[in-house]
Amino acid sequence: MDVVALLVDVPSEGLSHGQVGTIVEHLDDKTLLVEFSDDTGQAYAIAPCPRTELLVLHYVPEAA
Repeated sequence: MDVVALLVDVPSEGLSHGQVGTIVEHLDDKTLLVEFSDDTGQAYAIAPCPRTELLVLHYVPEAA
């Protein structure tokens, strides 16, 4: 599962840009369902997000 960061605010869900979540489902070609959790793993928001509003985070180098 990919870890992503929001590039925009999502006020309806109480989320702001930069918040980190995990993709849990691909809803269609343009939309992903993302779960946002606290440090203990407790989800505080699950929101559909357009791919264009997400940045996939990488923790290891990838070939350019």
